[in-house]
Amino acid sequence: MGERFDVVVIGAGPGGFRAGKSCAQRGASVAMVEKEFIGGTCLNWGCIPSKVLLASAHALLSAKNADQIGLDVTSATPNWQKIQQRKDAIVAGFRKGMTGSAQANKIQVIQGRATITSPSQIRVESDNGQTEIETAKVILATGSETMPLSAVPCDGQTVITSKEALSLPQIPQSMVIIGGGVIGCEMACVYAAMGTKVTIVEALPRLLPMEDEWVSRLIEREFKKLGIDSATGTKVTSVDKTTAPVRITLDNSQTIDAEKVLVCVGRRPTVDKETVEALDLQMDGSAIVINERLETNVPGIYAIGDVVGTTFLAHGATTEADVAAANATGGDKKMTDYSLIPRVIFTFPEVASVGKSEETCKSDGIDVSVGKGFFKANGRSVAHNDTTGQIRVVRDNSKNTIVGVTIVGSVASELITLARTLISRGPDELALVTFPHPTVAETLEDAVKDAFGLAWHNAPTA
Repeated sequence: MGERFDVVVIGAGPGGFRAGKSCAQRGASVAMVEKEFIGGTCLNWGCIPSKVLLASAHALLSAKNADQIGLDVTSATPNWQKIQQRKDAIVAGFRKGMTGSAQANKIQVIQGRATITSPSQIRVESDNGQTEIETAKVILATGSETMPLSAVPCDGQTVITSKEALSLPQIPQSMVIIGGGVIGCEMACVYAAMGTKVTIVEALPRLLPMEDEWVSRLIEREFKKLGIDSATGTKVTSVDKTTAPVRITLDNSQTIDAEKVLVCVGRRPTVDKETVEALDLQMDGSAIVINERLETNVPGIYAIGDVVGTTFLAHGATTEADVAAANATGGDKKMTDYSLIPRVIFTFPEVASVGKSEETCKSDGIDVSVGKGFFKANGRSVAHNDTTGQIRVVRDNSKNTIVGVTIVGSVASELITLARTLISRGPDELALVTFPHPTVAETLEDAVKDAFGLAWHNAPTA
């Protein structure tokens, strides 16, 4: 038989890597099997490369608007080749860092495709052949894949997925993005800033339909300022690639011509079918069913991240990884409230939320008060000429505590961690928090005080 380990982690994305490292730090012997690149989708074709492009896009927009803060910038044009080179270098650097971290923690990284043949046996196939390894526990972290759209099959050239959109050889003149969710809206911001004429087609009535309606309205308004058109409540029926640019037909008979069509209609869990059959894993569609300990119906087999379909967030996967790793090494930890894992969208402006939204509370019959804070009333935001957006804090009136926060603004992704610490706290505890002045975070203080009827310098309107 092959080498034996205490824990084998299948998949080396954010969740799998965190789980493997956590198990190793608890004294377990660990192998990590990855079929492509360490870092998974997040590092190689998702979170990190997309944020590199967004950083360049944000800097470009700032340069174009520099005259508003008294600066003369004579040229503000993107060098796409340098942007791409920087993105690739950053990804490569993180890959190297993760590889070194695995080695430092004595984790054996195995390149290849893993199939679990029994709860203690794993077959790994690679270009070098096939090997067998034994294990006491397994953590499945095999991630997700792009969902196809049957009416618009991708060819990787003209009709593309987010993976190809991160590495286009040049900036397209025009692009239709099918799907107004997180990925579609983020990529729209990248390419609109670079000068591409972008149109988003979303089947549901509004962009970012997972957020409260006020968020969608604000984002759609700001997207118009960026030159992004939105066709909501509409579906694409066909794409004619015989013309150049291609012609996209919508179900309302409208046609749009574009150089590229980007399909972003979501992601779905992916797990090896042979593994599912060999273990008789309980499934919910394409997602693996787990309990609050992240254990599957097979004792000793755990699953985390996109493959369980809970959050589809890298930090959701790492949170689950800590729980699964503890349990796989003799502990007893449980996942708690998933709503307390912050949700972030890196659009212009950013969107972030944590806890219960206003709409969720109302649908659940919870009596709430909503406090508002406005960036245009914040001294630091005004100084930086960055006043778009607002913060809403939801208070449960019966408990007199904060139950949710939603932020739309350029620093939403950074403020949401502070917002998370305020959940379940009442006015006495919140009064102990001092917000430095002048900081953008004071907008959160305004919203908190407003939620408890204590606002003192909010702007009167949105």
